[in-house]
Order: sequence, then C-alpha cells, then structure tokens
Amino acid sequence: MAATALQLNPEPIAVECDESKFQELTDAITRYSLRFRRIALRHLSNIADAEDAVQDALLSAFAHVHQFRGKAKMSTWLTTIVINSVRMKLRRRLSSISLVLDETDAKQDLTLEESVSDSRPGPEEAYRQREVVEMLSHATSRLSPTLRTTFQLRDIDGFSIRETADLLGVPTGTVKARLARARMKIKEAATKSIR
Repeated sequence: MAATALQLNPEPIAVECDESKFQELTDAITRYSLRFRRIALRHLSNIADAEDAVQDALLSAFAHVHQFRGKAKMSTWLTTIVINSVRMKLRRRLSSISLVLDETDAKQDLTLEESVSDSRPGPEEAYRQREVVEMLSHATSRLSPTLRTTFQLRDIDGFSIRETADLLGVPTGTVKARLARARMKIKEAATKSIR
C-alpha cells in the first residue's frame, strides 16, 4: 500500500530534490562569485560587461537548475555557464562593431569605400617597385652561373647556408664566399643604375 501511495504522489520527492539543488546553487554562488567575476573580467576586460555576463549566467542557472544532473560539482556547472555567457557577450560585441567616421565624413555622406583608405601602392610606388625588380633581375643575370645559382638558392629560394652547400656539393665557407661576391656585384650594379 505504501508503494501505491508513492506512485500516486511523487511530487514531494521532486520538490525536495529541487530545493536541495537550489540550496546547493545558492551556496556555490555565495562561495564562488568572486571567481566567476574574475573569469568573466579576464575574457571581457570590462567590469560592466563582466558583471552583466555573470548576472546573465546566474539567472540562467536558476532558470535551469532542474537540468543539473550532479555528474560534476555545482561550481563546475556554474563555471561552464559563466564561460558560455562570456562567449555570448563576446559574439554580440563582434557583431556590433561598426566603423566610426569623422564628423566631416558623416556630414558629407561618404560611402564606406570612399572613407576607408586603399592600402594598395599608388601608381608611383608600383612603378618604383617594378623598376627595382627589373634592376635586380638585370644585375642577377650578369652574375656568373656559379654565383647566380648560389644567390638564387640562398637569397631567393630561402635555403639555409648548409642546405645550399649540400645542394651544390661544396663546403659552407664556399657558399658564404660566393654569396658575399654575388651580393657585392649586385650592389655595384644597383649603384651604377641609380646614377
């Protein structure tokens, strides 16, 4: 008969369970609230946002305390909720970033393309870069095949001195000497073309 009474009225057991979860939750909040604020502040770097994130997390924890299964400590469960709240705050922050224009730009009703500078080189800079490339190419082509190959492997292809020496089958000192001669000849050619 007692078993029948329990089956007909299981609610008091659930209420007692929820009350113990609420008590455990409030104890964890009291004990670890400073820790939660530190975690939020470390990620958000703003006291107001950190407090908002912790408050949102704690409200969420109270609303979903019945989902706490007890597989981890209450403090661990709360920490996870705080971290998720911080992540949501960061996502909202990223989506709300907007470009602030100067007052003069706003008054002129410029479009975004007109107000943001172009980082590509201008025509003069592009021409100067092309001249430098052509000059270096010409100077490199005037090197002897031995010096050109050594220069190509080391300075253009980026091989180390040891790798260049192994590829050419010569000692590292020979590679260093050839590189010094090649660089000196390229420098001389560049100086002559500038004059």
